[in-house]
Amino acid sequence: MNRRDFVAAAVAAPLALAPAARALAQDRKFAPAPGRWRTFEVVARLDIAQAAGATQAWVPVPSVRSAWQQPSEPTWRGNMREATLVADPVYGAGMVHARWDDGVAAPSVEVACRVRTQDRAVDWGRRGTAAADRAELALALRATELMPLDGIVGRTADEATRGKRTDVDKARAIYDWVVANTHREPTVRGCGVGDIRAMLETGNLSGKCADINALFVGLCRAAGLPARDVYGIRVARSAFGYRELGAGSDDVTKAQHCRAEVWLDGYGWVAMDPADVGKVMRMEAPQWLKDPRHPLVAPVNAALFGGWEGNWMAYNVAHDVALPGSRFAKVGFLMYPQAETRGERVDSLDPETFRYRISAREIPA
Repeated sequence: MNRRDFVAAAVAAPLALAPAARALAQDRKFAPAPGRWRTFEVVARLDIAQAAGATQAWVPVPSVRSAWQQPSEPTWRGNMREATLVADPVYGAGMVHARWDDGVAAPSVEVACRVRTQDRAVDWGRRGTAAADRAELALALRATELMPLDGIVGRTADEATRGKRTDVDKARAIYDWVVANTHREPTVRGCGVGDIRAMLETGNLSGKCADINALFVGLCRAAGLPARDVYGIRVARSAFGYRELGAGSDDVTKAQHCRAEVWLDGYGWVAMDPADVGKVMRMEAPQWLKDPRHPLVAPVNAALFGGWEGNWMAYNVAHDVALPGSRFAKVGFLMYPQAETRGERVDSLDPETFRYRISAREIPA
């Protein structure tokens, strides 16, 4: 039985809840609502082990400025020769670029920033006349190296949206398709890669947020809907009691999470996060909850089509990022610190050669 048949069978079956799942689901709600701003200080410290030769690092900083996020200018300190605030020329992704001379045995840098955030939730009953930036929308319809829009991607988008006419209906169909056909795979390194053609061609639709939300974005683009990944990091616990939808402590080193946005006529940029629906289904309860109608999942499934919680900081919306000063290949996205030493790029997920800690604390109003 393939996954689609399995999900259909699960939906058709009665919702039999184990006692632990029933206890978790009791009176649970998830209802982000804009209006209350929160301020967070986020500090990233990098230590590059086994350094040799010229060494450099790039630390992402929040460069998304919008109605739901207002970042401040970052500050930094360390034993580097120089550091500058730079930006990707295509998407404007901000990063602190630090450089050390040969002979520095223990290169380190600390980058701090403050950001104001708030919840998002679209009012589907109120259509407006959101002004469109044509260049911004064109960029959000473009194929990338890991997100082609032709071939199997285009065919899958056509299948998912068949019979749908409006932007909202197409986005809803793709969102539901992604929730039904993908699943969270905890063993994937980091947040995944986001190679959506490979996912569809192999039929392996498992992964983490950079895979699952990239698939949502790619299918939206292939269907003619401007969409983009938004790369960031969780900075606080969820106010709604969902363990997996927030940071567990002030140490957010492994709390990176990407979300998605889609441009819908009459609404502008609308928040989406089908990957977090899958995370709740797989990780929130002791057993894997394979039905999005489950009482623990249903509030999240509903709210993340059009909203998200403001306990998260966005870095950027960039794909295929060429790190300034690097002679190596582009990175598919910039959500983790990056570094180069010994004439090679350091594995940003390898704690033996690249140690970093990211902390977050809320600043009282």
